[in-house]
Amino acid sequence: MSTCATASRLLAEPLAGTAATARTWLLIEQAGPWGADALTSSHLDSETGRALDRAAKGTGVRVALIRRPGRHADCHSPSSQRVFAAHTAPGHSWIRTTEITDPAALLAELDFAALGAGEHGGLWQSYEGEPLALVCTNGKRDRCCALLGRPLAAELAASGGTEVWEVTHIGGHRFAPTLFVLPYGYAYGRATAHAVKDALHAAREGRVATAGCRGRSAWERPAQAAELAVRALTGEEDADALDVAATEGAAPRWRVTVTHHDGRSWRVEVEQGAAAPPRPESCGRALGTPARMDVVAIVPA
Repeated sequence: MSTCATASRLLAEPLAGTAATARTWLLIEQAGPWGADALTSSHLDSETGRALDRAAKGTGVRVALIRRPGRHADCHSPSSQRVFAAHTAPGHSWIRTTEITDPAALLAELDFAALGAGEHGGLWQSYEGEPLALVCTNGKRDRCCALLGRPLAAELAASGGTEVWEVTHIGGHRFAPTLFVLPYGYAYGRATAHAVKDALHAAREGRVATAGCRGRSAWERPAQAAELAVRALTGEEDADALDVAATEGAAPRWRVTVTHHDGRSWRVEVEQGAAAPPRPESCGRALGTPARMDVVAIVPA
């Protein structure tokens, strides 16, 4: 039986404009097994998971669980858990980190609205290490993420020199293995170890590798596609050189204004199409025609 990732790959479904949308990510280390909805079906206290999800809703913050690659000890009460908060807006990206013993304490400690707006207020310690490589491996949500994601995460961890974590969900099962790179917040699909190493090398240098890129999570899907189209047109690699000044319109057509820090700007017309022929958006689901973001025009503004 064909998997959703196999079908998407064979049908050459476009990747641009498919990244999950979140300006800020809150990543909580949680060892052990994950269920389909990991915040409420893992060794994280389910009430705490629900409360974190409620606190983040509408703030621009997305909460996910992470764990180190490899065999996962079924540890109900770890001595400490690593936490990252990462903001992904161009020119204002940052990562803060700490270790905690009780995730419930985050509910009182964090100002989710401020984090979503990019204000950390001196929270925790500044993270200055390697770019974070987050590989989706949650097989309970979609088997492609486990079958394709876990071997990739293990290979990256074994190669050394990379800060790699497994993550519960970053969207787009059918593009597995999927990768998310912080601090800039670019997502990738159909990732290979070689491509991931290229993306991480670029991130270390403040650049973005566009091969296999799905978009920057700071923006909605039309803007993700528009920014990548301007990068393709100009060859711009600087991760923070481009920003999205405005997105006008509504489905199925938008006009996105993309600006460069040197003063240039472009108007990008994006149309929502339907991926055809039908394919499963996730393993086990009925065939569907997922939305795709097609750039139909780019003109200097």
